[in-house]
Amino acid sequence: MTETSLSVRERTQSLMNGLCEHLYERDEAVKLALLSAIAGESIFLLGPPGVGKSLIARRLKHGFRDGRSFEYLMSKFSTPDEVFGPVSIKKLKEEDRYERLTERYLPGANIVFLDEIWKAGPAIQNALLTIVNEKIYRNGEQDIKVDIKGIITASNELPPQGSSLDPLWDRFLIRYEMGNVRQSRNFLNMITDTEDVYADPLPVEVKLSNQEIDEMSKEIDKVEVPAEVQNTLQVLRLKLDAYNERPNTTRAIKIYDRRWKKIVRLLRTSAYLNGRTSVDLMDCFLMVHCLWGHPDQREVVQELVSESIRKHGYSLAVNLTMLKKEMDAFEVEVDQEIRIKHTVAEDRLMPMHDEYYELLEANKNFEGKFIKIEEFNNLSREDMAVINIYDEGLNLLRRLKAKRSATENAIDINFNSVEKVIPLQTKQVERTEVIYKKPHALVEKHWEDRVEQLNEYLRTQQQRLDQEQPDEVAGLEENLFVPSRLSEIVTANLREVSEALKQLKLRLDKVQHAYGSL
Repeated sequence: MTETSLSVRERTQSLMNGLCEHLYERDEAVKLALLSAIAGESIFLLGPPGVGKSLIARRLKHGFRDGRSFEYLMSKFSTPDEVFGPVSIKKLKEEDRYERLTERYLPGANIVFLDEIWKAGPAIQNALLTIVNEKIYRNGEQDIKVDIKGIITASNELPPQGSSLDPLWDRFLIRYEMGNVRQSRNFLNMITDTEDVYADPLPVEVKLSNQEIDEMSKEIDKVEVPAEVQNTLQVLRLKLDAYNERPNTTRAIKIYDRRWKKIVRLLRTSAYLNGRTSVDLMDCFLMVHCLWGHPDQREVVQELVSESIRKHGYSLAVNLTMLKKEMDAFEVEVDQEIRIKHTVAEDRLMPMHDEYYELLEANKNFEGKFIKIEEFNNLSREDMAVINIYDEGLNLLRRLKAKRSATENAIDINFNSVEKVIPLQTKQVERTEVIYKKPHALVEKHWEDRVEQLNEYLRTQQQRLDQEQPDEVAGLEENLFVPSRLSEIVTANLREVSEALKQLKLRLDKVQHAYGSL
């Protein structure tokens, strides 16, 4: 990090500290509003009246030098004159030009707050579309580039699904739900605090000038989006598609190209304001605020984003999938070369009625038919032991002394003081035997080269993790816009990747030992 980068982070931290002063449980909303404004994007606040939505907009204005705000409560009776300014009568009369006087209205403001946004009429909606997305307002025959830094909209409801408001809803990149102060101590502090929360809390030197924001914008465009972040974005996109295709999905999460591009710009802005020259996996958690279209989707989005970061962030960056496939192929190749399999037919005892073996040719001697498998298993080849003999109906017929016969699959029975060999019923089965052979010297040399290459790649990837981890992990908990607790998801991924590399190394050692020990 350069001194310039550090000063940007310090400046951002000072801005946020001042803007959040004397606010309770509104830090995240303020930070996201500031982030969206510097990124040149907009934010929508969802919540009931009286939870501080307009306060966020008024506070945000203080973060900019010469900040000019425009605040308006929409109704179904709102007219374009009230939002964009009245028509200039002078120009209409003298020049026959239809233009509005915009200086003290929305087009002339830095920070805009529009409450109950969904009550705006079609004429206001259409003009807002180009302002939100392109920062351009068409005033008569002129396209005016507006200097709006942040657009904050709010409502206590969402637009009706499938309505004409969908295009405007899609323009709001960050969506954030606000509620009442929850913690008891914060609630008491809030209601007893006598500070003027609408007063400007920031010294002039901390505020951002238009020139600084323009310079920031150029630097933000230079921020790198590394492989692990690109992979996470790609995997998340696929997971959203898979979620939408589930038969039990009632609300699809549709994200189109323009929103993905804006999301990347937001991640770059976060990285830059955190004093980094590249986006990291912690920045990716900001996508949670950009992907839901209804509050009941937030939990699903949080799960999908977290899963993509934990399982596919650094693991795809070191290409674990490729390594595992190559290891699988190597194991199969070695196995097929050094192991010769052939089939052998053998006689195997055949259980009858699950518990018995059948005695063959025994009827000629004592009419016995079955013995119990358990008793047969207890017999030895040296000493006689008493066993039960059963007839066809599995009734106990007699008890005789017997032992395992030297003849395979038979017993020696003592009957009338005569020891007779009685075979047991068998069936012929096929058994696969494996014979190991030493590979040809040229094949073994080829394998040794392959092992060396794989070992080198594994060492390189492990070293990369070990060397890069301190810098990345050390700063994970210090992200200005993402809760520090989420860093555990990223570090869990790093541990899993490191363990996976060790397991691959162990598999490689086993393969080498398999052919090398022959």
